Amino acid sequence: MKKIIKVLLILLGCYFLLTLIVPTVIDKIKNTTTLLPPYKISSEAKKLYDSLNFKADMHCDALLWNRNLLTKNTYGHVDIPRLLEAHVALQAFTIVTKSPKGQNFDKNDGNSDQITSLVIAQGNPVKTWFNLTERALQQCKNLYKFAKKSNGKFRVITSKNQLEKYILDKKNNTEITAGFIGVEGAHALSKKLENVDVLYNAGVRMMAPTHFFDNALGGSAHGVSGEGLTDFGKKVIAKMQEKNMLVDVAHASPKMIDDILAMTKKPIIDSHTGVKGTCDNVRNLSDKHIKGIAKTGGLICIAMFKKATCDTTVKSTAKAIKYVIDLVGADFVALGSDFDGAVEASIDVTGLPLIVEELLKLGVSKNDIQKIMGGNVKRLLLKSLPTN
Repeated sequence: MKKIIKVLLILLGCYFLLTLIVPTVIDKIKNTTTLLPPYKISSEAKKLYDSLNFKADMHCDALLWNRNLLTKNTYGHVDIPRLLEAHVALQAFTIVTKSPKGQNFDKNDGNSDQITSLVIAQGNPVKTWFNLTERALQQCKNLYKFAKKSNGKFRVITSKNQLEKYILDKKNNTEITAGFIGVEGAHALSKKLENVDVLYNAGVRMMAPTHFFDNALGGSAHGVSGEGLTDFGKKVIAKMQEKNMLVDVAHASPKMIDDILAMTKKPIIDSHTGVKGTCDNVRNLSDKHIKGIAKTGGLICIAMFKKATCDTTVKSTAKAIKYVIDLVGADFVALGSDFDGAVEASIDVTGLPLIVEELLKLGVSKNDIQKIMGGNVKRLLLKSLPTN
């Protein structure tokens, strides 16, 4: 018996060391930055950036990693101190619950999952190890914990009333920032329609039907079937819109985007994307879909990694933004970095002024830059979020 206890203690010790060391190592390897801070910015761009009263980004996966977001980290792309340093008003925190092994941009099935080993290595509660809904709920809880421990510097926005109050508060106190919760892939529902309510009650206000593989809602842009919405998928979209949850078509197959555009009654978004007009691949939006999203009053949010823009430069992101402006106007484009999404990002969040600098070089007006850097997000959320 003593030998068994000794072995168990050794195993527990090893697991404890695993949770302390391995997740951070993986985070540092997966979330790299091409251009490291501190960033050099022209005086004109800095002046304009500092004048913007609402700066926002619609996609980051920082909750996936076992990182203290209350601490300014020297790795990764986002944490609360860096959001404050960049004077970001709102950052969408998007939840990843499953990702196939050998993940690629072209063809994946859902028969494997590399997130399970990460969840276990991070020492997350056992109920999250093999339950995707519990994984999503845990990440929601973690963000609220950061808000509670932030001494009022960070809050989670779930309603129009909360957003309006936050905007007023921020006028009097620039040293506050906020988060907004989304889910990347509705496999987090565990094939149960009632879990839309469960995630909504946990604070989720945006959800993408698919991620890197096909699921019960339909086809992924990176999946096998290429199919559109299933009957279950249509029920989920309808229920989300009844509850004023934003539908995010990031990673959806072209047929699924067509189906969502055909049935939507409210604005939809693509939270992190590129456009085929500047970087043609299966993931990026066609002109047809850019126009379709704009017609709903939604947003095309441009990302900051190579697969989205065909380069790891700020210039390539600005070029994609300008393409959308030229096609449908500046009212329908925003930022959707994909920070901390296991990507090499062109910058971390403190480098956002460089986006302004590149847009100025492309001849984008100051008024349009204000919209792109956060004004459009503020307008959309004030229109789309539930009142209370």
